[in-house]
Amino acid sequence: AMDTVMQFTVYGDDALLKDAQDVIADIESKASVTNPDSELYAINRDGSGVLTGRAAELMEDTLSLCQRTDGALDLSIYPIVRAWGFTTGNYQVPEESTITDLLSHVDYNQVQYDVTTGIVTLPAGMEIDLGSTGKGFAGQQVAALLREKGVTSALLNLGGNVQVLGGKIDGSNWRVAIENPLNDGTYLGIVSVKDKAVITSGGYERYFEENGVRYHH
Repeated sequence: AMDTVMQFTVYGDDALLKDAQDVIADIESKASVTNPDSELYAINRDGSGVLTGRAAELMEDTLSLCQRTDGALDLSIYPIVRAWGFTTGNYQVPEESTITDLLSHVDYNQVQYDVTTGIVTLPAGMEIDLGSTGKGFAGQQVAALLREKGVTSALLNLGGNVQVLGGKIDGSNWRVAIENPLNDGTYLGIVSVKDKAVITSGGYERYFEENGVRYHH
C-alpha cells in the first residue's frame, strides 16, 4: 500500500490486522495522487473538489505543517516531483525552463481549503500531493484505532515509517534500527522507544542515474 511494503505486528485479536489494513486502504483510496478514482486526483484534475473523512483530516494537518515550516514543506510541489518522474517512474532531469515554469504554480498559500465542508479549490495550473505526510498520518491513525480496541503493544512498519504502540509484550522498549544509507546491509544505530514514531528518509531506494549522476527524491 502507498507504493511501499508494510508490515504490522499487533498483539491482540487477529481481526485487528484487517481493521488496520482497512484504515490504510481508506486513506489511500481518497488521498492517492495517482489513482484516478481518488478524491485528491479529482481535485487536481478539476481544480476543485471535496475531501472526506480521514483524507480531510490529512489535508488539514498537511496545510498546518506547510504553515508551521513557512513553506519548507509545500504540498503544491507535486508537478515538479512528477516532472522528475518520481511518481510515474518516467525518470528524467527536467529542463531548467520547465522547473522555472512549474515553480510559478508552487505556493501552498494559494490553496483554499474549507475545514467545515472539506472543499478544496486550487488556482489554475496548481496540483497538490499529500504523500509527504500520508504514511506518518496513516501510522498515527492505525495506532489510535488499535489503542481504542485495547491493544497495548504493536509495531507498525509503513515502508520505513515505524510507529510503535506501547512497548514490547514483555514491557521493554521497541528497538528500531536505522539503515545505513550506503545500502550495504548494515545499520547506523538503534533507537529504543515506546509510543513513538521513528521515521527516516534517504536517497538509496527511490532514485535514478543519468550521465553518472544520481538523482533522488
